[in-house]
Amino acid sequence: MESWIKIEENSDFPLENIPFGIGNIPGSGPRICTRIGDNVIDLAALARLGYFDDLGLKEKDFIQTVLNSFIALGKSLTCKVRSRIQECFSLAEKAVNDFPVFHETACFSAETTEMLMPLRVGDYTDFYSSIEHATNVGIMFRDPANALLPNWRHLPVAYHGRSSSIVVSGTGIHRPIGQTKPAGSESPVFGSSKQLDFELETAFVIGKQTRLGERVDVSQAENYIFGLLLFNDLSARDIQSWEYVPLGPFLSKNFASVISPWVVTLDALEPFRTAGPKQDPEVLEYLKTEGDRNFDISLEVLLQAPGKQEETICRSNFKYMYWNICQQLAHHTVSGCNIRVGDLCASGTISGPDPGSYGSMLELSWRGTKPILLADGSERSFLNDSDTVILRGYCRKGSLRIGFGEVRTTILPAV
Repeated sequence: MESWIKIEENSDFPLENIPFGIGNIPGSGPRICTRIGDNVIDLAALARLGYFDDLGLKEKDFIQTVLNSFIALGKSLTCKVRSRIQECFSLAEKAVNDFPVFHETACFSAETTEMLMPLRVGDYTDFYSSIEHATNVGIMFRDPANALLPNWRHLPVAYHGRSSSIVVSGTGIHRPIGQTKPAGSESPVFGSSKQLDFELETAFVIGKQTRLGERVDVSQAENYIFGLLLFNDLSARDIQSWEYVPLGPFLSKNFASVISPWVVTLDALEPFRTAGPKQDPEVLEYLKTEGDRNFDISLEVLLQAPGKQEETICRSNFKYMYWNICQQLAHHTVSGCNIRVGDLCASGTISGPDPGSYGSMLELSWRGTKPILLADGSERSFLNDSDTVILRGYCRKGSLRIGFGEVRTTILPAV
């Protein structure tokens, strides 16, 4: 699709994307926006010009501090909003568009527009759905011959995380403090984590609520998923290894997770569907899916040491996920757990089959035994203070590229 707005060849945000986020528009404040190329588009301004009148949407519907109410309108309406935006900015619609007014009132530079937390996250669930990651962790912490626990191939393992500490890209995160038990020590010590880590993940956004006791059928799960975003689930590995038995992670995971500001819809990802890994043994009936339910999303992690250039330390892909998003949501709700618009379900660390595709420092440095060598000659087993971690993701098929932007966060000293 050609646009009358200039879009660079490798932009994450062509006219086929049209993600949704919350932009702090200069002189106007927070409102629902989309992005095309290097432009943030104020949808309230388009509504004020009457472009959504026939959809029953007015300016006030887009003057929001989070996307929740917009998402709750339902896909039948939000999909029409996407299509209308594409019409407004399509070169094919040039004769009916009021370009000067658009430029003056609706288009803002992405470089200078502050992007805010896009969602009010009521609940957050973190899955553990990469077989490569689960196997690597099992080898490091348990019996290598039995790296996967007996339940892993039968259900999407998950835990409930902390939604209050989910923040948007650009937020600096202080190194967490807690109890650890150093090797050789007879008792725990208290202090800042020395094994701070990132986790390369995505998360899907719940787009439709259910009642308590209601289950989402696996065949209908995508109707309840609005879209995906990038997710960095920061982890304190030394705190985790001491605290996680018997109930799992607590302080090691609850201090911060960082998300991308743009939610990419399932409609935009449709061309990039792909088959998932073969599941063996066969899953139970309520988890059986048909067709391609994974997505070919290239993912990478970059590390920027203080005063240095960014350098890629990991390349992975969402297509490696053993359990797909439909299975995750079906399993999440099979107990009758109700879901709400804006809830997040994260994938868990997405690792690939080779060492360069491992999605965490824990794996890349193999629990600190094989430090990563950076371009300046320094080494990293885990993250240092003042390191900046950047997650990026995009899909590509021929000349079409759909991207997620990035998640960026800098590690600040403990306080």
